[in-house]
This record gives sequence, C-alpha cells and structure tokens, in this order.
Amino acid sequence: MKIMILSAVAAFVFALALGPVVIPWLTKKKFGQNIYELAPESHKKKQGVPTMGGIIFAVPMLIVSLAAACHVGFRTPFLYVFVSAFGFGAIGFTDDFIKIHMKRNLGLTPIQKIVPQVVLAVALSVAAYLSPNIGSKWILPFSGREWDLGFWFIPITVFVLVGTVNSANLLDGLDGLLSKVSAIDFLTLTVIVVLMGGYDRTIALFGAIAVGSLMGFLRYNGYPARTFMGDVGSFTLGGALVGMTLVTRLNLLLPIIAFAMVVSALSDILQIGYFKLTHGKRVFRMAPLHHHFELGGMPEPRIITMYATFTAMLCIVALWGFAT
Repeated sequence: MKIMILSAVAAFVFALALGPVVIPWLTKKKFGQNIYELAPESHKKKQGVPTMGGIIFAVPMLIVSLAAACHVGFRTPFLYVFVSAFGFGAIGFTDDFIKIHMKRNLGLTPIQKIVPQVVLAVALSVAAYLSPNIGSKWILPFSGREWDLGFWFIPITVFVLVGTVNSANLLDGLDGLLSKVSAIDFLTLTVIVVLMGGYDRTIALFGAIAVGSLMGFLRYNGYPARTFMGDVGSFTLGGALVGMTLVTRLNLLLPIIAFAMVVSALSDILQIGYFKLTHGKRVFRMAPLHHHFELGGMPEPRIITMYATFTAMLCIVALWGFAT
C-alpha cells in the first residue's frame, strides 16, 4: 500500500512539474487547437490553446509505472496494460501530430486510424485468450461468477478495446471532463483490484499512478483549460482503462464505471444514424451528448460537475458490489 501511495504522489508531482515545461513548448511550436467550424460558439475562444497536453500525464504514467514495476517485479498483466495504454497512445500521438503539422482538424484518415487500433486490439485479445492468468472468462459483476466466452472472447474483446478507446476520445470535448471522469474510474478500479484479494500489485500500482498523473494534469486542464489533452491523451486513457479491465477480467464493469464514455459513443452513433435515415434531422442539438447540454445553455463547469458526480455515484455502486 505504501508503494502505491508514494507512486501516486510521485506521478502527481511529476505531472505538475511538466506543465510549465510542456505548455510553453507546445505554444512555441504553435501546437494549438484548431476549433471545428461547427463547434459551439463558446469554443471559438479556445482557438489556439495548446493541444497534445496529454503528454503531461502520459510521460509520468510511463516513467513512474516502469520504475514502480521494476521495484516490485515485472508481471505479465502489467505488460498488457502498459502496451494497451501506450500502444493506443502512440496512435493518438500520430493523429495529433498530423493535425497540428498540417494545420487541419483531420489527422489520420478513419481507415488509417482504425486499422492500427484493430491490429493492436487483436494482438492483445489473442495474447489474453492464450494467457493462463486471463483466459476466456469474464467476471460477472455483483455475483462473483464467471462467464466463459470461449473463442468469442477474441472478437468481443477486440470490440471492447477499440470501442472504449474511441469512446474516451469522444468524451474529451470539455475542459477537464475526460480527466476528471477518468481519475474517478481509475481510482475505483484500483480499489476494486485490491478488494478482490490476491491481486497483482503492478495493476493496482498502475491505477494509482494514473490517478496521480491525472490529478497533476488537472491543474492545467481544468476549466478554463490552459492545454487540451488531444488524442494522445484520450487514447492513452482509454487504452489504460480497458487494459486494466482486460487483465482483471472486469470488462463488464466498464458500462457502469465508464458510463459517461458509453453515453458519448451511443449519442454520437444515434445522432449520425438518425441524421442519415431522416436526411438531415437530429436527435440532439449536437453530439456527443455533453455538447447537447452546452448548446441548451448549461455552463461548461456545470456539465463537467454533473458528469463527474454521476460517474462517482455509479462507481460507488460498483465498489459496493465488490465490498459485500
């Protein structure tokens, strides 16, 4: 427990220290956010705010987690989470760099972005399926029972991996929204891993480090944001979160603790589908859903608080299920 606390504090301090270094560097390089022309009017003032700020928490997560894993001993589950977080993060970094270098909203094309995600997801899913420590079974929340997916574990897990990463990306639309929600999610998962007993220390360590890194990053990403995390940040967070559930076989907890991400993805899919079916009509003022609230006149800080509060309540429900 002591090493978890120390690692979280180290990641927090590391992220705080990186902010004054990274943000001026991003500004100097003119790595500013290009605001989508159809974005809410209130977002126009965010034009030019440095993006790719996710580096501020991704670097501490990478370095501190490696150092902590070396201290307690490398385990295979840690490698799965590490590869998931920073493999998807590398894809996000590439997308961000192209956007900024080309001064446009589109980085990688949809095909260029999805293919490496699927390849990475397939590799992780097959490795997990063949692993004696993970296998094809998922833990059923609140029951302690297991669900054996058999060979279907691979395609379903690929869908969960890719879906979670892109859902996290969709949720990253307001200052500090994804950061706050993710910090609550990682804290919850870390506590659950400890409550399960016989846990792999490196997984709990990684979760604690993620929380510390995000808390430090929120100093610069909270409303009003001095930097945005970019795809490098959202992809890293999505990959880390789903990586932790993969190795602990808690994938079915994602719809509960990461409900905000699920809602963002579903609202976007529903909006696009309805728009095409009705030739121009919309379900929401704008998707994902947080923009619908924003265009309805709700202040950005209130939306963020609402999402964080609702996430915390759902996470308490998830914790209750494992504590009883």
